[in-house]
Amino acid sequence: MTDQANGLRAYAAVTAAYWAFMLSDGALRLLVLLHFNGLGFSPIQLAWLFLLYELAGVITNLSAGWLAARFGLATTLYLGLGLQIAALAVLAQLDPAWSVAASVTFVMAVQGASGVAKDLAKMSSKSAVKVLAPKGEGVLFRWVAILTGSKNAVKGLGFFIGAALLGLIGFKAAIWAMAAVLAVILLAIIAFLPKGLPAGQKDAKFSQVWSKDARINRLSLARMFLFGARDVWFVVGVPVYFHAVLSDGSADSSRSAFFLIGGFMALWTIAYGAVQAFSPQILRVKDESESAITAKAIRWAAVLTPIPFTLAALALTAHTPALWFTLTLASGLLLFGFVFAVNSSVHSYLILAFASSDRVSMDVGFYYMANAAGRLLGTALSGISYKIGGLPLCLATAGVMAAASWVAVRKLRASA
Repeated sequence: MTDQANGLRAYAAVTAAYWAFMLSDGALRLLVLLHFNGLGFSPIQLAWLFLLYELAGVITNLSAGWLAARFGLATTLYLGLGLQIAALAVLAQLDPAWSVAASVTFVMAVQGASGVAKDLAKMSSKSAVKVLAPKGEGVLFRWVAILTGSKNAVKGLGFFIGAALLGLIGFKAAIWAMAAVLAVILLAIIAFLPKGLPAGQKDAKFSQVWSKDARINRLSLARMFLFGARDVWFVVGVPVYFHAVLSDGSADSSRSAFFLIGGFMALWTIAYGAVQAFSPQILRVKDESESAITAKAIRWAAVLTPIPFTLAALALTAHTPALWFTLTLASGLLLFGFVFAVNSSVHSYLILAFASSDRVSMDVGFYYMANAAGRLLGTALSGISYKIGGLPLCLATAGVMAAASWVAVRKLRASA
């Protein structure tokens, strides 16, 4: 088998593993959110359930880059899938009779383990693309776009599956079903993953994970605020708002709300993934230089900023959950998703373009550490802002973070 064919097989195997993981990750998020919202948890308590998940991502991405450099990308990929299976098995032990404090603490710990698992799998998969992509103009951008876009489409499907499983078979049965499917996937990947991923280097030092490249540092800062701008409404605010609008408190209406909320979150994420996959065509980057693509990243960051501010202003005029506003909100969030997806995709290309081949896992790990920090910040502010000022403050906070991302990405010109 030629090196190119072997590389394609390795890329396909890595992509399949990443798909399986993100399907379970999306399902688990909606399962936890809707299950505990149904138990009467407040927006801040719901945000707490995910905080350790995001904090674990900050820590994991730093150490994962070093682990991959030392022990190899295949090892960290297997470890991520295995840890997610273990986290699901432990979560299934949750007892409804526990107190709120005990339940929150338990789920936070399990979500923390799941966050470690996710970022091990993500870092391994994204780093593999840099290594496996054939040489040629535009090839790296296309391979990154396909992996990232398809991953998010699969995660969106996971949102719907999680909400549907909660309504159909309940919390515990859904958790066990996901763990069983992931176990089968892990065994298949171990058995059939071909050679092609780099082995570890025993002399890799943890201190090397800190990037000295100004471009990577500035892009990482922009990434942090970009994902904060999404998660500040995505994690708690909008799902809780929709549940309040769609449910009257009865069991039947809550079940219907689960499907509708899960369906919207799935649609948003699948559409986001589709836009990412086609972003090379949207941006028309074929044969364009790195500096030209950087300029487009700056322009698209500017386009994103006014969208959440506009939605926040409209939310202030909707003193009750009006139908016109709910439909406008859904449409506005889909527009936000389109522009956000283009921003995210061009960032994903630039980090691999900026990263050096000999330390790609460390540079990617550092970048996704900033990504996780943004999600952590957005998750915390999602519950807090919704509790203090409702949906308008939630969306306005997203606008502030989008503006901060634009300011940060503009600084790439200075380091070009």
